[in-house]
Amino acid sequence: AERIRIKPNFIESPTPPPDGARDGLLFVGRLSVEKGIETLVQAAARLPQGMTVRVAGEGPLGHLTEGAAGLTSLGPLSQPEVLQAMARATALVVPSIWYENFPRTVVEAYAQGLPVIASRMGALADLVEDGHTGLLFAPGDPVDLAEKMHWAQSHPADMRRMGLAARQRYERDLTSAQNIRQLERIYLDAKALRATEPA
Repeated sequence: AERIRIKPNFIESPTPPPDGARDGLLFVGRLSVEKGIETLVQAAARLPQGMTVRVAGEGPLGHLTEGAAGLTSLGPLSQPEVLQAMARATALVVPSIWYENFPRTVVEAYAQGLPVIASRMGALADLVEDGHTGLLFAPGDPVDLAEKMHWAQSHPADMRRMGLAARQRYERDLTSAQNIRQLERIYLDAKALRATEPA
């Protein structure tokens, strides 16, 4: 265990996200079973009239999102388009039902000052600080997810506070400069450990 180090993913984001009004929930990713699309579809159907989740992506379960209640399909987007959508949203929804490692979408969201509503499982439960950088819900539970999404839309001031905390997390841990420093420390630790081992 003492030999293991974790180096997070990172993205470039040279300027802070725009300080404008935000509205709506956003999903970005592959439309497939493991990404929790079925949970998202069921949860979105429980949202109040007029409250929707914008869905960016494509995949084998794309047909479930077409015309589904509470969902608006954006289709596949380029990374610049994804970042623009994130800069306008209230929260990113990550309903995965499998164990994610370190999804880049979370890093992209944090870079855009966007809090994350995620499944409470695996790395997501560590990456998203419940009530601080986003909200956690029971994996595969559409009722709990719908409640968290409704709460997020109904509490813009709280979500803005979480978005600021998410951006601070990005600036502290997830920039390219920080990533280089983290990688250098890993090499130095490995070199130091090698020096203490018998020849």
